[in-house]
Parts: sequence; structure tokens; C-alpha cells
Amino acid sequence: MSILQHSDNLVLVLDFGSQYTHLITRRIRGLHVTSVCLPAGTSLESIQALKPAVVILSGGPHSVHLDGAPTVPEGFFEYVKGKGIPVLGICYGLHLIVKLLGGEVKPAERQEYGRMQISAVEGSKLYGSLAGAVDNQTVWMSHGDEAVRLPEGFRVVATSVQGNIAAIENAEANIYALQYHPEVTHSEKGAETLRYFLLEVCGIVADWQLQNVLKEEIEKVSKMVGPDDHVICALSGGVDSAVAATLVHRAIGDRLHCVFVDNGLCRYKERERVMATFEKDLHLPVTCWDATEQFLGKLKGVVDPERKRKIIGAEFIAVFDEFSHKLEREIGKKPAFLVQGTLYPDVIESCPPPGSGKSHSHTIKSHHNVGGLPPDMQLKLVEPLKWLFKDEVREMGKLLGVPASFVSRHPFPGPGLAVRIMGDVTQGNALETIRLADEIFINSIKEAGLYDKIWQAFAVYLPVKTVGVQGDKRTHSHAVALRAITSEDGMTADWYHFDGKFLADVSSKICNTVRGINRVVYDITSKPPSTVEWE
Repeated sequence: MSILQHSDNLVLVLDFGSQYTHLITRRIRGLHVTSVCLPAGTSLESIQALKPAVVILSGGPHSVHLDGAPTVPEGFFEYVKGKGIPVLGICYGLHLIVKLLGGEVKPAERQEYGRMQISAVEGSKLYGSLAGAVDNQTVWMSHGDEAVRLPEGFRVVATSVQGNIAAIENAEANIYALQYHPEVTHSEKGAETLRYFLLEVCGIVADWQLQNVLKEEIEKVSKMVGPDDHVICALSGGVDSAVAATLVHRAIGDRLHCVFVDNGLCRYKERERVMATFEKDLHLPVTCWDATEQFLGKLKGVVDPERKRKIIGAEFIAVFDEFSHKLEREIGKKPAFLVQGTLYPDVIESCPPPGSGKSHSHTIKSHHNVGGLPPDMQLKLVEPLKWLFKDEVREMGKLLGVPASFVSRHPFPGPGLAVRIMGDVTQGNALETIRLADEIFINSIKEAGLYDKIWQAFAVYLPVKTVGVQGDKRTHSHAVALRAITSEDGMTADWYHFDGKFLADVSSKICNTVRGINRVVYDITSKPPSTVEWE
């Protein structure tokens, strides 16, 4: 079944803006349960149309007792009660349940942030047979408000070491809530608690399988694209676009026409490497389009990262349009669709799903492959991966027969090296410098057998010069930063803890090999507070 197709076991997560919200969806899918996340502003009619089996109210940065705080649509609790749909509130979701059902929430006298010990009570339905196993567990708290009076019918089923409410339930009404975040890895029994709640308390059947999603997406593309329609796809050399193209090619065959755009912002020898993979391994019909001068000409002198993204997005569209016209002359008709490898995190960080309501999260950055195309292009979008996380796309690639070496490639940003060069990408030899430094870093990681243990690794060109000594001479050259992270889905990440000798060796190789670099630093910041890329 496809992600948004009605399922008798659909778990709907309403997003109230927490940085962890989409981990809830990912954790649930990890249990083989169908789950989607929509903004809290989603209408009741849209919620009803999905026919959810369970609704989860996420955490968020707001205070329920302040004016303008986000809430559920009018009639929500009447709807879930009438249908017997279980509800689980998490953090802000707990506060919302308490306030809307007649309790009281106030600023906490003892705020709780970070790791905290909690104890569960015996006999609760929420914890049930887990109570002994999860008693005195460490969880992740992040709240400045607290429930001071519970609504009628609710009781406390877990408390923190400080005596604060950690979990509540009204088993008769099928409404439960946790003050902590079970979705994060810092909550040691969080995944087990979610599993127990969904499978045991709610009776959800774990029937979500990626191969079913693949089958449905192929069928969906086959129905969407008419029997005489042609489709174009931009291949970036990354996993996402390659998997999307392979899926669409499976659905419509050689009516798919792919183009690899060399925009001058690619990795070291990327053009030669990916074209060989497309042609020999994936057997995709691909045209290589050199647009280096076009892109770099538009980017000259631009230093603002958001402007870079928008310029690159606009130029990609211009290239697609030109390619479309060229193809039209060759095949005698205009292509009707454009394939994009948009992923769920792209949609999440850019905007809420179209028509789904207002998001209560901040836009982190724009993505050139999110948000649609100009009407004058007259191309409809095909986005078969837009409800999937990165690791799910990798698994789908394996199901489609994409070579393991390609599926395991680290993510590469749509704007390419433009967001890995701080400032003007056309400055001096910045592009060539960062390509070489990045190649040395990645090859060193592979030689050390660490590539598959790291989610993403790359080098960043810094717009600062530092004093150094090379060849017994004083130098005034640039610095590069190295970044390597571990993650499950790119929504949160931690820096990879390399051995000191490894970093020293890489630094030495870069400084001795790459002209114009005399200093290497390593980024040890997690996400949050940082994003993965520097721009």
C-alpha cells in the first residue's frame, strides 16, 4: 500500500512543531506500521478522510496557555471518541489534551530538560506488562510547562525523579499522554513503549512493507502517466534521483528520458563516474548536459546561501525547459511530466504538504526540488519518493536492483558544492580546491572501512585565510572544515567520533596535496543545533 492510501492500521501524527516530530513517524514505520505526519493545522475533514486508526499529537515549542497556541481542529475529540480512535499526546500534546479536556497547565516550577529518570506505576494500560521493564528508565524531557490539574477521568501513571507528571491516561476514553519524548534515542525504552502502545494497547497490525509501497508507486506512476506521454528526469548522481528514475523506468519504460546536468558544482570526477553507472548498471537512457558556464555565470559574486539555492533552482528549471524543447523536436511531442527525487525531509524542511494545513515548524532552508514548477513549463511533477525517508529510499533502491555501491552513496545536496563553499563559489580556485580536499577525505574514510558507518561526510571551503608554515616558508592560505555525521534519516544527526590519528593523517594529506590549503578543522556539532550542511 502507498503511504497515504487508506489503511486500517494508519497512525496519523499531527505536528505541533517539535524538532523531533518526524522521528515519531520514522520510529512507527520501523515497526512496520503505516504512518504519516501532517501539520496540526490540517482540517478535521482531511483527518477524517484518512480514517486513522491512531492519532498522535506531537511535541512543540509553544505554551498551551498563551494566546494563539496551535490546537487541534474543532470537533477533533468528539470525532476520535465517536470512532473509538486511541490518542497519544507527547510533551506539548499532553498539555493540549489536559487543557482542552478541562484540566490546567501552567509554567513549571521545576522545568525539565534533557535526560531524566521516571518511574511507572503498576496496573496502567499505557505501560501494562511493560511497567516493570520500564520502571526507573531514563527518558528525554524538554518542557517548561506542566499539568497541574488533570481532566476528569485521567490519572498519573508515571512520575519523574523530581515528582513531575511523566505520563497520564484515561483508559476508558482511550486517551494517553507522555510528558517525555519516546521517539528519541535518549529515551532508553522509548521505542519499546511506542511498540507496546501501538501493537498491544491499540491492536495495530504491523502490515506496512516497503515492497508493497514500491508496487503501489509503480502502479500509481503507470496510471498517472498516459500511454502516449513522455517523462523527463534530472539525474543528479545521487541515490534519490537514481531510485526515482529507476522506479519510473520500471513503470513506463523508454518513454522516460533522463538528463544529467553538469552544473560545475559536482564532486571530483562526478560526471564520468555517474554516467558510467547510469548506462552500464542502471540501463537508463541518459543525456549528459554541460551547463557549467551557465550556472557559474549566474552565481558569480553571490554569497548569500539562500540566493544561491534560488539561483540554482531557477537555472535547473531553465535547463529542464531547454532539454524539454530539444526532446520535443526529437520525439515530435512535448513531454508531459518531470520526475523529481524529492524526499520526506525535503518536504518537511521546506513547507507542509500541499493542502495539508499550516505548519507550526520553522522553515530551515529551501530546496530547489520542492514546491513545484512554473506554470508556463506545463510539466506535471512525478515524485514517487516524497513520503519516504532516506534509509527507506536506499532499501527501495535495493528492491529495484540498483547496485549496492550506488545505493550506499552518501547524500549530496541539490545545490551541490555551492553550499559547501562559504561565499562566492567562483572565488579563485575554490571549486577545484574543495573537490580535491573532499576526494582525499572520502577516500581515506573508505580505506579505513568507515564509509558505511557514516551517514554523510564532506569538506567545506572556508572564506578565511590563516598563517602557516609550508616548505620552511610562511604561507597565508585557506582553511577547510571536515564534517562527518551519523544519522538514521537526516532529521537529527551526531558528529562521527574519528580516531585522532585518522584526522591527523587526513589533515596531513590535504595540506600536502591540495595547493592553497594550510589548515584543516573538524566540525563536532550535532543536528540540532546545526544543520548537516554549513549553508
